[in-house]
Amino acid sequence: MTWHLEVDEHACIGSGMCAALAPDRFELDSATAAVVPGAADAEPAEVLLDAADSCPAVAITVTDTTSGTVLGPRP
Repeated sequence: MTWHLEVDEHACIGSGMCAALAPDRFELDSATAAVVPGAADAEPAEVLLDAADSCPAVAITVTDTTSGTVLGPRP
């Protein structure tokens, strides 16, 4: 199973919370965050859900690539 990471660049406010929690997956690119090139598909890890949950703009989506279920941010 893998998870797919996305950052909505229009919603992102560039807080940097995601990059602080998972610097191998997220980076600040000018005024917004982005998924590190080549890092959009990842092995499941709690820190990825934590990054989505910590985003004040709710701009990060974590999706299970097998089922298509959106896992994060959590309600």
